Amino acid sequence: MTTRSMVRGAGHYLPERIVPNAEFEKIVDTSDEWIRSRSGIERRHFAAEGQTTSDMATRAARAALDDAGLGPDDIDAIILATSTADMTFPSAATMVQANLGMTRGFAFDIQAVCAGFIYALANANALIVSGQARRVLVIGAETFSRLMDWTDRSTCVLFGDGAGALILEAGEADGTPQDRGILATDLHSDGRFRDALYVDGGVATQNTGHLRMKGKEVFRHAVEKLAETAHAALDKAGLTSADVDWMVPHQANLRIIAATAQRMDLPLEKVILTVRDHGNTSAASIPLALSVGVERGQIKPGHLLVTEAIGGGLTWGSVILRW
Repeated sequence: MTTRSMVRGAGHYLPERIVPNAEFEKIVDTSDEWIRSRSGIERRHFAAEGQTTSDMATRAARAALDDAGLGPDDIDAIILATSTADMTFPSAATMVQANLGMTRGFAFDIQAVCAGFIYALANANALIVSGQARRVLVIGAETFSRLMDWTDRSTCVLFGDGAGALILEAGEADGTPQDRGILATDLHSDGRFRDALYVDGGVATQNTGHLRMKGKEVFRHAVEKLAETAHAALDKAGLTSADVDWMVPHQANLRIIAATAQRMDLPLEKVILTVRDHGNTSAASIPLALSVGVERGQIKPGHLLVTEAIGGGLTWGSVILRW
């Protein structure tokens, strides 16, 4: 028998404020048509004044716990993927732990920008299969609206805020590609390309800074690397694109998603899409899409999912998961 990390529950949270593309026409030289044609985004959610990443992460966590029929003390660990933690330290994960009233286990953040949730899933899986944890609450949460330069039309229109969460639980399986749970992971980074996507602030500058992106360069890397990592993870799992029920990609740009699906020989009908309504929510985008996909009735038990993402660093990777 083999131990697998199986999904026990899923949940998400989106802030109440919905920001349509038309709002940006008032502050920068852009239009709804320009934004939609280049990104596929029509609207996004922004956090309220005073609403933090840990606040949204807590709401998503509670939704996942409710879905799983579990309480906080049934969880052994919390891993929170974010680049917009409330404070430099302590971690936002420990704040979620306190908010939930969880008095056991451990909690920590992972920072791999848009690929953060993929990294978090891989780490949660390692904790479970090694026996260090039985149940792990894995969260992606971001308030990227706090990093925007509202004079930069090439970036400020792309991002949104939100949170999503999964609960992974150890389960016994046969050790075959037909098992439920995480079947393979594939992680990469290359710091030579750190200037392609970064924030020009931090401890060194003693200010938060703003997001900066070389859009064409990021697009090129994304199209090259996302299908490659997805195919690599499928190979590790002993599966192919023909076995995939759903691709659940990082929701950054509809053109990137479509190009990746094409390289994987998957029709867009097999892709969970939320970018139109959420924008790019960085590490939150995949768990948001997973939870929404379940809520819509698209993702069902037994479905094989491939998830992949690329973010600043550059960091990228993929996870093969049978729901």
